[in-house]
Amino acid sequence: MTTARTLARPGAAHRLAALAEDALGGPLPVRLRTWDGSETGPSGTPVVVVRSRRALRRLLWEPGELGLAQAYVTGELDVEGDLGQGLRLLWAVVRERGPRAPRTAFTDRARALREAVRLGALGPRPPAPASQARLRGGPHTRARDRAAISHHYDLSNDFYRLLLDDTMAYSCGYWTDEDPAAAPAAAQRAKLELICRKLALVPGARLLDIGCGWGSLSLYAAERHKAHVTAVTLSREQAAYVREQVRERGLADRVEVLRQDYRDVAGAGYDAVAGVEMGEHVGDAEYPAFAAALHRLVRPRGRVLVQQMSRGAVAPGGGAFIEAYVAPDMHMRPMGETTGLLEAAGLEILSVESMRDHYVRTVAAWHRTLEERWAEFVRTVGEETARVWRLYLVGGALAFQEGRMGVDQFLATRTAAGGDSGLTAAETAAWHRDLDVR
Repeated sequence: MTTARTLARPGAAHRLAALAEDALGGPLPVRLRTWDGSETGPSGTPVVVVRSRRALRRLLWEPGELGLAQAYVTGELDVEGDLGQGLRLLWAVVRERGPRAPRTAFTDRARALREAVRLGALGPRPPAPASQARLRGGPHTRARDRAAISHHYDLSNDFYRLLLDDTMAYSCGYWTDEDPAAAPAAAQRAKLELICRKLALVPGARLLDIGCGWGSLSLYAAERHKAHVTAVTLSREQAAYVREQVRERGLADRVEVLRQDYRDVAGAGYDAVAGVEMGEHVGDAEYPAFAAALHRLVRPRGRVLVQQMSRGAVAPGGGAFIEAYVAPDMHMRPMGETTGLLEAAGLEILSVESMRDHYVRTVAAWHRTLEERWAEFVRTVGEETARVWRLYLVGGALAFQEGRMGVDQFLATRTAAGGDSGLTAAETAAWHRDLDVR
């Protein structure tokens, strides 16, 4: 029988909001709705929908970002409205207030336990979602690196064909058109041309493309600049795709595709070496050896270009969600630290160019494609993986927009004996002209 006392009893949303506000030290910035239909919080904001008690159970077992991500990708937790705005509001609260230190009084712990019982959150640990990475072995061993790369890049070539433009470039574009509707492919080709010019590629030049992805730079350099390219990747799917493109485009005499670890690349004397957004996968302790390999592989006066994501001085370099679902073992550092590591390996830095604003537009374009072709993505990889990518792209765009993450192009040279860098006055003048135009 329904009584006045029953009607006055707070719903799950109110109980859950009280716990969350206690942890945050203030009111929730978003609206909250729970499985029992109860709702609370400010109107006119995105609505966080907790569809299942299991979402709370995940948070008990995995407090923080990872538990929330698990609940979101499984659909146990959802967001109605602008997901990016919801994340922006929550990030602002954490930055401004910071999570309160856990209270240790027995009465406080007992209260939290009572609420967990009432909400039905107690129970065994829910299994991790199928899309979560499961790696074994020590970080950055060859076997584990292969598994980490495979988790992300071997998702399927069909998936990346849906997501990317016809360049198949999965890295920050270079937007030279202010038009918000400008084609992402134009930004990617502008980036590829910028890299080739910075590397001073000429017909017959030998280019080593480490972490070549789906071959956007390798194919562009071979076709447009007549370079001889060695393309290196650990990904099975990427290697197969690039080899197919080499055959179709008649570039077998200019492009060699190697599926191997960069640590196993033999030879030296390359005129140019590029690593476009692969340095993040190298690892922190391993980066000095990576930088030393760049120095070893390029000839004196040859060029090295590293395009690499960075993090702010006090920002996380990836985070639990990225580590578990997108790029296991990823490591990012502030831009200045990378400069020091490259210099310590004997490379002379010629220029560093920030591309953070360009990545905001690049990731936004990928996210638009994901939403516009959502049904196709779900058919290709399943809804859980599609939700992983939605959270990844929305969160990534926000991190670049707020300056918690960046991306930079480092151009360096292996200076010859006597200090000759190979940088010509004509190149310097051309760079200044480019800056004037921009």
